[in-house]
Amino acid sequence: MQGSLVAGRYRLGESIGNGGMGRVWRAHDEVLHRSVAIKELTAALYVSDSEQATLLARTRAEARAAARINHSAVVTVHDVLEHDARPWIVMELVEGHSLADAVKECERVEPREAARIGLWVLRALRAAHAAGVLHRDVKPGNVLLGRDGRVLLTDFGIAQIDGDTAITRTGEVVGSVDYLAPERVRGHDPGPASDLWALGATLYTAVEGLSPFRRTSPITTMQAVVEEEAEPPQHAGPLAPVISALLRKDPATRPDAAQTEQMLAEAAEGRRPRAAQEYVPTEAVDARVPRPPTPGQHTGAVAPPYPGGAGTRQHARGGGQTSVQAPYGPPAVSRRRTRARTVALVVALAAIIGGGTAVVLQQHGERDRTTAGPTGTADARPTPSPDASDQGATAAGGLPEGWVRRTDPFGFSVVLPGEDWERVVFDEETRQVDYTPDGGKHFLRIAADDAPDFDDPYEHLGDLDQQVGRRLVDYRRVDLQRLTYRDREAARLEYSWTALAKDTEFPGPYRAIDQMYITRDGVEYAFYMAAPAEDWETTREQFETILKGWREP
Repeated sequence: MQGSLVAGRYRLGESIGNGGMGRVWRAHDEVLHRSVAIKELTAALYVSDSEQATLLARTRAEARAAARINHSAVVTVHDVLEHDARPWIVMELVEGHSLADAVKECERVEPREAARIGLWVLRALRAAHAAGVLHRDVKPGNVLLGRDGRVLLTDFGIAQIDGDTAITRTGEVVGSVDYLAPERVRGHDPGPASDLWALGATLYTAVEGLSPFRRTSPITTMQAVVEEEAEPPQHAGPLAPVISALLRKDPATRPDAAQTEQMLAEAAEGRRPRAAQEYVPTEAVDARVPRPPTPGQHTGAVAPPYPGGAGTRQHARGGGQTSVQAPYGPPAVSRRRTRARTVALVVALAAIIGGGTAVVLQQHGERDRTTAGPTGTADARPTPSPDASDQGATAAGGLPEGWVRRTDPFGFSVVLPGEDWERVVFDEETRQVDYTPDGGKHFLRIAADDAPDFDDPYEHLGDLDQQVGRRLVDYRRVDLQRLTYRDREAARLEYSWTALAKDTEFPGPYRAIDQMYITRDGVEYAFYMAAPAEDWETTREQFETILKGWREP
């Protein structure tokens, strides 16, 4: 695609962001001779005709929402067009990185700087609200920090415009679950106060290095948003009472935009805002439900891998840690991300969670979303038998009966035991994706890291073995061995433990297997599979077939 001319005008340069929904390109406008960013909605290639119409409608709505807002803190949208049967958005190119990147690189943002950032985001929101636009997806990944010191709010992909017909399905909750206001989780209509809640959660994440309500799964995270209070921030300084004010459960008791702007301005000057003190709870803290303890104290530490729950990854930066949790089980790979993005425009595909009510959610680092299920998030179809030269071929030269191959939006191709294995994106930034047929009781995780902490997969898994062994009940390492996979050095860790009822919907004895290898290009891939011990013989056979069918991007 690089070098292609889009709509006879925009010459594509290098790709500067990838996600489950699409790709962002640096491009040159050959009419106005300026650099722009172009978001290509590649997800349109994997969805049905009816879903393509929804995607196009949402793309147009995003462009229309941003175009209504005239403010220097809102990323400008120049054009929306169709090319190669999918929608594209042409927007302002911002040289810099996102607040999410800043938190990952530095662990935390200094309180006064966080207040300054929050002040500009608030101004963007005030301009949006004045134009009749609710953002509905304020989060660190959608806050861009320019090299010139500018702060910009981007991605109005799920914005709501006064008077517009809704383009989401009945019963659908859209947004990033960590930053959904309680009233939105309850299904109430959002208002400006909902965006202010998300701003409060974003500021909490900035100063603390982790989101305030992240729990072991999307469902328990939403429960925490509604029922629990955030742990008091330890590093917020003068910003602490402002965050507390914005995270009030009842939208009617939150400060309005004008009050919030005054408080943020004072915090940015290093002063503790007096007006915020009235929002700080007193000793009604006894009702607070404690959040899960922070796991281990060095790189690679992992929380108990609860099937149906989540693991927690620790990223070591300058001696500190930033917790990031996943939908199911322990992460297949722990790693730190130190690369700053040239342009922070990252898109990701959300997962559909739950049964009767579709919940389109995101958890860290993701941007766009779709209502598509497993057939919408990946190309699910029976695969013809590959030829003998195909690295993805099974031992029998084809797939077992009932198995399907899916081309994942992250670029790789994977074989799965059946059509019912649904795709759940955990972390767009670190390209971790899960597949599960039953909400996490059995699941496969695939993770990719182009800057791994270890250059030896065996050492990496040995370190993981120590971390997990200290945290899991009845932990037993079954096997840790070096091996060769695709003519590359690899390693495999297999272990067992007992999952507790207080931690998961699926308690009891569990088994897991984790295999890693590093490609010739230096990318570390990890495959992790977990299941109840009673099903392990079948799961282990499935794991071997998955490895044989794996195809790199």
